[in-house]
Amino acid sequence: MEKVQLILKDGSKKEVEKGITVYDFAKSISEGLARNIVGGKLDDQYLDLMDPINTDGELTLLKFDDEEGKEFFWHTSSHILAQAIKRLYPEAKLAIGPAIDHGFYYDIDLDHKITPEDLEKLEKEMKKIAKEKHEVKKFTLPKEEAIEFVKEQGEDYKVELIDGLEEGEIISFYQQGDFIDLCAGPHLPNTGKVKAIKLLSVAGAYWRGDENNKMLQRIYGTSFEKKKDLEEYLQRLEEAKKRDHRKIGKEMDLFSLREEGPGFPFFHPRGMVIKNELESFWREEHRQRGYDEIKTPIILNEKLWKQSGHWDHYKENMYFTRIDDANYSVKPMNCPGSVLIYNRKIHSYRDLPIRMGELGEVHRHELSGALHGLMRVRYFTQDDAHIFMLPEQIKDELIGVIELVDYVYSLFGFKYHVELSTRPENSMGSDEDWDLAIESLREALEAKGLDYKVNEGDGAFYGPKIDFHLEDCLQRTWQCGTIQLDFQMPQRFDLSYIGQDGEKHRPIMIHRVVFGSIERFIAILIEEFAGKLPTWLAPEQVKIIPITDRQKDYAHQLRNQLFNEKIRVDVDDRSEKMGFKIREAQLEKVPYMLIVGEKEVEDGTVSVRSRDEGEVGVLNFDEFKQSLVDEIINKRKKQ
Repeated sequence: MEKVQLILKDGSKKEVEKGITVYDFAKSISEGLARNIVGGKLDDQYLDLMDPINTDGELTLLKFDDEEGKEFFWHTSSHILAQAIKRLYPEAKLAIGPAIDHGFYYDIDLDHKITPEDLEKLEKEMKKIAKEKHEVKKFTLPKEEAIEFVKEQGEDYKVELIDGLEEGEIISFYQQGDFIDLCAGPHLPNTGKVKAIKLLSVAGAYWRGDENNKMLQRIYGTSFEKKKDLEEYLQRLEEAKKRDHRKIGKEMDLFSLREEGPGFPFFHPRGMVIKNELESFWREEHRQRGYDEIKTPIILNEKLWKQSGHWDHYKENMYFTRIDDANYSVKPMNCPGSVLIYNRKIHSYRDLPIRMGELGEVHRHELSGALHGLMRVRYFTQDDAHIFMLPEQIKDELIGVIELVDYVYSLFGFKYHVELSTRPENSMGSDEDWDLAIESLREALEAKGLDYKVNEGDGAFYGPKIDFHLEDCLQRTWQCGTIQLDFQMPQRFDLSYIGQDGEKHRPIMIHRVVFGSIERFIAILIEEFAGKLPTWLAPEQVKIIPITDRQKDYAHQLRNQLFNEKIRVDVDDRSEKMGFKIREAQLEKVPYMLIVGEKEVEDGTVSVRSRDEGEVGVLNFDEFKQSLVDEIINKRKKQ
């Protein structure tokens, strides 16, 4: 019997009979392991539990707790949803139903508008299907037979999907009970593994994300192995609703989103405080690290975008205008402007690295259905920087950027994970340049001892990238920082420097952001801190509340002293009850309230109430002021 050699996660090697299923291999190790796994991964290929292992390779046995294991679980859950839909609404046409972060969805074409009551019925039917413990079986058909098969089912969207595949391709289907769906997998072996199900919402979604296509109904859901895990997740969702930056932003009067400009946020005075503080922090950190700040125009000639490659690779996301009988584009990215500034004069190798930072305002067309508060907008400020360097400087410059990103995220208390994205299909440049760029990013990550996940084919069109994904207090992740290594744009713009040999050479270019979008980062901070931003970022840092009118003068004297220290302070001397004024300050998330009465006036003290710690007690005013100044300067995070 022919054998294959498998390398397991712990580095051990196992020689087994060729054709053994993933399940039987796991069972050969232990019965408990076989019960707990949901599938396998052989090198980069996902395998269902009943798939045979026919080649040597590195085998990972996946459980639900593994990120990739959840894909099996939620993909099968989406098929359970589709089966429930067809049972309750046989006339519905199915589109796609993938696993996504934290769950799954299915897009359907159905004249009946799905209501919350319908979601309850569908959820009940899904639980019934799960309890029926249908075996999930895979079968394949040649392309032409597959098209005829789905035509007989009346599934027009599936016909279109198969039609777009290459000729001669073998198409896979999965069957559970009387339900069959077109799918590449992976899946669980049995619907009975899905123990806890919750349908969450329904929304509109254009077929294939194209607003020219029909609007479908997208049903979102999630599922878990244990009811307890589902309950914990739903509790986090409820907490997330309370922390929604749109809700808190309105309560704190930070920003607004108006029908006069969908996707174009309006920042109010209090919101501008946060934005300006983040930008001031950004400027100082970059000044200390040898960056020069630049500013480039928002609108530039179309020829520039053709030269940069954005015209061929990003045109559908851009806005256009016409000036003096010529075509112009509103910039979606800052890099071509930085390149023009670099190219304004001849550079020597002694000048490099050149680090240029820009808080650049960019515009990108997003579908209206994708817009979401400050998280997904059409206009935002990108904290961009571009580094032009010698080949031998690549590693040190990458490490420097990684250290900056780590410093900034650590300041706010964020944990993060790192992903390395490689060459996409629509890329430009040679294999040699891409291989060198990917290896350079890999070396920098390993030099810093960072674990990372590889995202094959997810790089930018001009180069591979490192993405930093923040994890917030609700265990959600947000992609913010990015480092992209680019050999292509220097070639397209004929960038050069004079080397030690007196000849012209091509510099290498890094594109990078730390916040990503300042607007989006503000949204993340609002939700992370539930509006209770660190004192240095708070729109109002101190509220002074005199108990009676007799303490007004003292309150304003204190206010002036704090104001002179550049502390954001206000006096609430309205003729309102103390309890009302305190509650209002709490709703405004003001870090400190200073309550002053006759005793405080006599002693030169203040009664301090902290947003984060409650009653602090009576303090000498000068001591409080100095402590507050230290907290702001050192950007200490309480909470």
